[in-house]
Amino acid sequence: MRHSSVRGEGAPAQGADGISGGGPDSSGTVPPPRSGSGHGRRGGGGRRGGGSGGGRPTRRGRRRVLRWVASVLAFLILGTAAAGYLYYRHLNANIRSGQRLSGDSGVARSEADAAGRRPINILMLGSDIRDEANAKLGGGWDNIGGPARADVQMLIHISADRKNASVTSVPRDTVVDIPECTDPKTGEKFKATRTMINESLASGGPGCTLATWEKLTNVYIDHWMMIDFTGVVSMADAIGGVDVCVNQNVFDQSEPGSGTGGSGLKLKAGTTRVQGEQALQWLRTRHAFGSDMGRAKAQHMYMNSMMRGLKNQNAFTDIPRLTGLAEAATKSLKVSEEIGSVKKLLDLGLALKDVPVNRITMATIPVLEAPGDKNRLVVNPPDAEKMWTMLRKDVAMDSNGAPAQSGQPSAGGSPSPTPEASKAPPTDPAKIAVQVVNGTGAGAAPVGKRATAITGQLVSKGFTLAKAGSALTPEKTTVVRYATDAQAADAQSVAAALGIPAGSVQKTAGATKITLVVGADWREGNVYPQQPAPEAGAVPESADVLNGTDTSCMDIYKYYRW
Repeated sequence: MRHSSVRGEGAPAQGADGISGGGPDSSGTVPPPRSGSGHGRRGGGGRRGGGSGGGRPTRRGRRRVLRWVASVLAFLILGTAAAGYLYYRHLNANIRSGQRLSGDSGVARSEADAAGRRPINILMLGSDIRDEANAKLGGGWDNIGGPARADVQMLIHISADRKNASVTSVPRDTVVDIPECTDPKTGEKFKATRTMINESLASGGPGCTLATWEKLTNVYIDHWMMIDFTGVVSMADAIGGVDVCVNQNVFDQSEPGSGTGGSGLKLKAGTTRVQGEQALQWLRTRHAFGSDMGRAKAQHMYMNSMMRGLKNQNAFTDIPRLTGLAEAATKSLKVSEEIGSVKKLLDLGLALKDVPVNRITMATIPVLEAPGDKNRLVVNPPDAEKMWTMLRKDVAMDSNGAPAQSGQPSAGGSPSPTPEASKAPPTDPAKIAVQVVNGTGAGAAPVGKRATAITGQLVSKGFTLAKAGSALTPEKTTVVRYATDAQAADAQSVAAALGIPAGSVQKTAGATKITLVVGADWREGNVYPQQPAPEAGAVPESADVLNGTDTSCMDIYKYYRW
């Protein structure tokens, strides 16, 4: 690739080495060496090899040629390096970044495995940014300038051993708890609320959506990435198209009788390679696929097909392809600031490179119709919690891994030792103040007086300053939170007294004292129940799972067939 910023690329060096004055001519050719002046032994010719004919060049001439070649090579090497550096700077300049977290979720980073590795969790957001460019591609003209929403939300999980990966979607109409957030750009504060998850983006940006997911799942999320309509179009073009399939002819036009809605997708039955705007139409289609759940499945099919295509084309090692993808990606994506460089984005991409296609799983979090509102959804507590637990414990959602060895996790899972109870440091329990909160209401009715019962247990073990709070704070899993490093040992002492795993003790910026939240996983009994590790591949059927090798086709709702 040529760059105007690298002047004279490929031209000979000039000036100081003396080559310009007596070396190559303007055409770049090397003149023959000068004729010798001595008398030849035969016929008065020049000395051997020194005449003006086709003899060997003199030692001085050879040195001049070598100097010229070395200079040109040096210039080319430096020029190429400069071009590469300038292009690297160009790609870095494309990247837009923002604050990772703009709301407090209280979720700590996951523990490393025995080899010091951690899983990577990335929240991928598809935004309908309200500007003219996006409106031309299907966004609402009447909403230009309004707050953006994140209608597509997917959690990408790459296992600690980099041998499996999963993508988990949450439908946009799912009602969740959005924590208090602060917009990092304006400083505007947004109160905690309970509403559709796609509205979290307008309550403090992607960092608020990340906090919402952490609160929902109790899974630490390392990064976020966000792409809008125009970005999807340019990425689809850079990839060269993605194969999608429908079982019937489809035309996703306005809803019958409404005159509104519809992505405009129009395809014949069978497989079609879509790119550009047509790819965006596929990803936005909802009515023709029956529902938001159908749209999520179609998006998963698209991602599976894209990954298969990139691997088949060796796009991760093909430098020209990788360069084109890098150009499109850096222009299309906005990312959390800690991955706001080309190198860090490339590292993430390479983490996925070696994951086999049959070890990639796509799923949608199980949901139910919201009570009293058929247009809204709520998380299905038991099934969703199974999936969140698999993510927290880094257990593969597929069962295609090697069989488990003795002392190893189940097939397909990354090393994730069973949590051990905390070891109590030598601290006098009578001096430790503990607030106990009833959090058993996550996904079900709270258990009455649960905080009082566990407070009694702590008091019986010498924690005489333990107090039961009256608030009901739903929490899926039991957790002990503390505010400062000075409280860490005391918090571990509280956990050890009740058999709570050390990994459930978390430092939280929003905490003011040591707080034990009795979660929905501990609804009865006085000793924390040890939770069995889930098996690899044990994803609930309600999650609508697709493996990366799946090549099935989408069914079309009858009103949108032609």
